[in-house]
Amino acid sequence: MPKPKEESGLLMGWQQIAEFLGQPISVAQRWAKSGMPVTHERRRVQASPEELNRWLGRESAGEPVQIATETTDLSSELKRGLSYVRKHGRSQRAKKKAA
Repeated sequence: MPKPKEESGLLMGWQQIAEFLGQPISVAQRWAKSGMPVTHERRRVQASPEELNRWLGRESAGEPVQIATETTDLSSELKRGLSYVRKHGRSQRAKKKAA
């Protein structure tokens, strides 16, 4: 079982980082090698949830990404996501018709 987060809000260790991302530890480690923002303190790795969310947003090619946490308002995130898909889905269909 992972240790609780430190007071600073940092994710401590691969287990917590992977759980935050919703991915296996091996994926989190691979992403870190390809530029995901993590820091190494002696033999431990740590990451900021805010930095990870920003990185995911950049890596997702402009599509909005939000990691759901205990405090995330999922209904507003769903509405935001649907709005994005509707807006960008129409523009993609229009491009295909024009081609």
